[in-house]
Amino acid sequence: MKIVADDKIPFLKGTLEPFAEVIYLPGKQIARKDLKDADALIIRTRTKCTSELLEDTPVQFIGTATIGFDHIDTQFCEKHKIQWTNAPGCNSSSVQQYIASVLLKISSEFGFSLKDKTIGIVGVGNVGSKVEKFARILGMKVLLCDPPRARKEENSKFTKLKILLRESDIVTIHVPLDFVTEDKTYHLFGQKSFKMMKKGAFYINSSRGEVVDTASVKTVLRSGWLSGAVFDVWENEPDIDLDLMTNAFISTPHIAGYSTDGKANGTAMVVNALSEKFNLPLKNWYPPEVPPPVQPVIEMDVKGKTIEEIISEAIIHTYNISEDEGKLRSSPAGFEKQRDDYPLRREFPAYSISLSNSNKKILKLLEELGFKVVPPSDPGHK
Repeated sequence: MKIVADDKIPFLKGTLEPFAEVIYLPGKQIARKDLKDADALIIRTRTKCTSELLEDTPVQFIGTATIGFDHIDTQFCEKHKIQWTNAPGCNSSSVQQYIASVLLKISSEFGFSLKDKTIGIVGVGNVGSKVEKFARILGMKVLLCDPPRARKEENSKFTKLKILLRESDIVTIHVPLDFVTEDKTYHLFGQKSFKMMKKGAFYINSSRGEVVDTASVKTVLRSGWLSGAVFDVWENEPDIDLDLMTNAFISTPHIAGYSTDGKANGTAMVVNALSEKFNLPLKNWYPPEVPPPVQPVIEMDVKGKTIEEIISEAIIHTYNISEDEGKLRSSPAGFEKQRDDYPLRREFPAYSISLSNSNKKILKLLEELGFKVVPPSDPGHK
């Protein structure tokens, strides 16, 4: 069999070669001519699987190593019996880590404690649920908006969007891109939605760039209605709006979900789905060697520190968002290169944390986030 794969999907090279001919190409350059004798396609978001790409090809399977799948024409695939799969939840902990870093940077630079603030989470799936968990660990008041779940579950824990916008100090978006259904999210945030938000609130989008109308948010930021906005995703990527990038509080190049763990999870989910489809002997496959973090042990004396300060120090050790922001601001034209060459970033469970002068409450909170808590005197963690 023959497989065409995006050449930037990590941990993939060498895995399928014993069973198939694998052609690796830059995702954006994969064309119909490359698929004329291909059985399967393994991609990321940069490959648009439209009828123009797939028409009259023998492709039977498409796997995208991403949580989103709006780059796949699913109706065309279903009509032509092309099996497709995505990797739901693969990088949800990575986005949680990103949002945690964002929230802590906002609170630090604007001089307030997060436990005194209300966060509104729009979209409470794999990612939104983990953001909710982090916010509750910090003692924030949490409002949730998820119309599909609210209808299905008839659960009073969900609130209407307009109420969430009116009452939240920070609004973070975790929705799929939807152009047509009753839960349409394309340009969900335009002039009207932003004006519903509390004056002085913060806005965070790490879902899809098209959820926000760029012209509207630029107008709102210029007016001073919002205290700040954070964008990891953009309309017209990689040709992002430089004016918006400059005026945002934090700007990053679509890397919220780019932890090494998230990438490994996404690749594994696609490989396993492909193996099942073509009956390959790769059941429950996972990358055999995920590189460890550069500094896997966090040592900290917590005497005199607040819970937020302790959690902030631990999280920044695992991921400092200022580094990603600095790279984009200094070289916006390097948007794609910064994604392709993204450095090693491990999630919380890859780290052991050793605290002096701690207590059970602090240790429990860090364990809930996924850190491995070890005694300060443990000889294996000096």
